[in-house]
Amino acid sequence: MSGQFEAVVEVDRPVDEVFAYLADGRNDPQFSPRVLRIDRVPDSPTAVGTVFRSTVKDAGMKTGREFRITDLQAPVKLRWAEVSKNAVTAREGGYDLEALPDGGTRVRLFNVLDGHGLGKLLVGLALAAARKDADAFGRRIKTAAEAAIAPR
Repeated sequence: MSGQFEAVVEVDRPVDEVFAYLADGRNDPQFSPRVLRIDRVPDSPTAVGTVFRSTVKDAGMKTGREFRITDLQAPVKLRWAEVSKNAVTAREGGYDLEALPDGGTRVRLFNVLDGHGLGKLLVGLALAAARKDADAFGRRIKTAAEAAIAPR
């Protein structure tokens, strides 16, 4: 079983700056409380092939995660795929960004989750939790991006 969750939020900052903020996955802990640590490999600007290695805490358990950037079209599209081996993984995820007439940015975040082994039994629970939190997750992205990016 697999499934998708998504969130859409409007950030009161320019699209190029929001894209730069989100493309640097090291900012993820600012809006994702499950991310305890994250590193970018190589430690250079994010590009196709960049890997983000993280330690996350889900359901009280710490796991290691690795995501590879698979597509990057600044400032409107970023895609990733999880390459780590966990019970539940994000087969595909990404951000779609759209410049708004008022100078803000519409951000759509999505992840497609798959279960592997025992994870086939758990993926439904993971999806339900992610879908329940999707709107709040979008609001956390908005709050963090607006705090990190100075207004123009």
